[in-house]
Amino acid sequence: MDFRTKIGITPSSLKITYDHPVMFIGSCFSSYIGSKMAEGHMPVMINPSGTVYNPVSVISTLDTVLTRRWYKQEDIFFHNGMWHSFDHYAEFSGDDPEKVLEKINNNMQKAYSFIKNSGFLFITFGTARVYRYRKTGRIVSNCHKVPAKEFVSELLEVEDIVSLWTEKLNELNRQFPSLKVIFTISPVRHWKDGAHGNQVSKSVLFLAVEELLKNNPETNYFPAYELVMDDLRDYRFYDEDMLHPSASAVSYIWDAFAECYLDGKTQNTWREVGRISKATAHRFVSDSQSAIKEFALGMLNQIERITKINPGIDLSLERKYFLDLSD
Repeated sequence: MDFRTKIGITPSSLKITYDHPVMFIGSCFSSYIGSKMAEGHMPVMINPSGTVYNPVSVISTLDTVLTRRWYKQEDIFFHNGMWHSFDHYAEFSGDDPEKVLEKINNNMQKAYSFIKNSGFLFITFGTARVYRYRKTGRIVSNCHKVPAKEFVSELLEVEDIVSLWTEKLNELNRQFPSLKVIFTISPVRHWKDGAHGNQVSKSVLFLAVEELLKNNPETNYFPAYELVMDDLRDYRFYDEDMLHPSASAVSYIWDAFAECYLDGKTQNTWREVGRISKATAHRFVSDSQSAIKEFALGMLNQIERITKINPGIDLSLERKYFLDLSD
């Protein structure tokens, strides 16, 4: 007897390789899977504006990238000793406005260069709850601890999400006809809305995505939410806050993701590259210089073999590390 409900995921006919740059935009799932891809030095860009949670803020990020918007002093604000952008996560904030703007604008330019050559765009929605800044009427991506009274909280309607995203998908298809868009719903629970509010919010997202998939057959869906909530279904697979997936849950999702979108050759390369990167943190039991040199030369041989087959994989830092060890 099987004491769990396994999610059967049909392997996608769309395969990600080291020749297909992938951009992730959205909630924490984007960071989880994008970071796993980066472990294997796959060409990936994660959240060019930082983590964004709702469908409107994801579009805001895309708009900023696609229009190559250049942020100016009037686009940021000063609060609690720091300069912030309502369109960007806290990692872009700082005490020097010029450096904040430089970081924002440089990243947006990099993001445009990246997405125009990308093969895949993964969009992760985390919540249908948005916060509208009273002074401007705009929905923000991050409140930056500005007092709650400055915002109006709203729950997006299914129809609004579908309308916004139908237009955005059409625009993406016009600009990048070979770009494959794949939706996911984040398994992270947004507890600020309470248990019921979180479920209502996720339901709105599911209904909206279902409508988008129906009307845009070229788009796809990956069941990250279902893997955690319907397959794992156990608090053992949550982090200490009981809201975010644990490391083992992320690994489980990654395995399912890899089986779905990566072919066997790419998976093997990812594992080999990951082992090489992790080997730079190897702790030697013996101080024997000959043993250390032998280990380093073995890793250099692996690097040479992999980069010969996949010249686009950048292992220059690892190569330098093992060259220094082998001297």
